[in-house]
Amino acid sequence: MNTAATQRRQRGLTLVETMIVLAVIAVAAGVVAPSFEQARERRHVEGIAAQLETDFAYTRSLAVAQNRTLRMNFADDRCYVVHAGSPTTCTCAADGSASCSSGADVLRVVQLAPGTPATMVSNSKSIGFDAMKGTVTPTATVKVIGTRGATLHNVINLMGRVRSCAPAPGLPGHKTC
Repeated sequence: MNTAATQRRQRGLTLVETMIVLAVIAVAAGVVAPSFEQARERRHVEGIAAQLETDFAYTRSLAVAQNRTLRMNFADDRCYVVHAGSPTTCTCAADGSASCSSGADVLRVVQLAPGTPATMVSNSKSIGFDAMKGTVTPTATVKVIGTRGATLHNVINLMGRVRSCAPAPGLPGHKTC
């Protein structure tokens, strides 16, 4: 004869079963975390490169519309200033604003947020956008470099056209330089 105590079914999980599930979750998270960080960095690099491309076009069109030469200064690896004035007029202040000498008209300041996993490196500290001809001098390459190595180059030519490319081995979806 079976008593009620022997017929009782086990409910819930044992400690060993719970520990096995937690170990599987930890291994899966360990595999996924680096891929997530790489994807996050790639999105930041692509977003910054797209913003740069947009600001190149904005500055060029604004120079023509306002009939005055405008400049884009790359003050450091985390900031740039769009302004009217001489090439060395504006830099970026620590608080994200522009620090300009007299006679400068600041139109836009872009500073990467603290903790952004990317920086910008330009081979030209100041790029001029001519109002009369619509040209850009000097031509420049601005590299957006992620902390884990994801890199995109924005190359602006004399006519103000921008092309983006990635150095070998490249980023999927982007032409290689």
